Formats: sequence, structure tokens, C-alpha cells
Amino acid sequence: MNNKRLIIIQSVVGILLLIPLIAMQFTNEVDWDIFDFVIMGILLSGTGFLCEFALRKVKGTLNRIIICGAVLFVFFLIWAELAVGIFGTPFAGS
Repeated sequence: MNNKRLIIIQSVVGILLLIPLIAMQFTNEVDWDIFDFVIMGILLSGTGFLCEFALRKVKGTLNRIIICGAVLFVFFLIWAELAVGIFGTPFAGS
């Protein structure tokens, strides 16, 4: 079961990365390069693996929910910063 969840995580990451790839074929509004796909793949995989790690190692449902919620919150902050620059760091998109 544990390895099955890892396969599911990677499958979901792949499917999510297909969305902008397909959108790029139909519109000029989506303009990702290989760097964007690599960074988003790392972010999505890292988020999935950290939540999986929490599910494996942490006892108690409430603690698991809190840790996975915190991981997702950090993911969304990083994603928003890279996309639109809500904090104004040099990593922000143009």
C-alpha cells in the first residue's frame, strides 16, 4: 500500500503538469518553458512526499492534518510568490 501511494502521488503530479502543457497548445496566454515545468514538478512532488512522510511517521489524525495543512500552506505561498510575486522577492515572476 505504501508504494502504491507514491505511485499515485507521481501520477497526480504528472497529470497536473499536463494541464499547462495542453493549454500551451491552444492559447498564447500560457507561456511556460522547461524551467517552469521543472520547478512546478519539484514543488508538487516535494509537497506530496512531505505529506506522505507525515502520514507514515506521525501518529494521530489531528497531527497529520495539521502537518499536511502546513505543508500545503507553504506550497501555496511559494506558488503564489513564483507566479505573481506577492512578497516582492527576486524569485517572483515578471
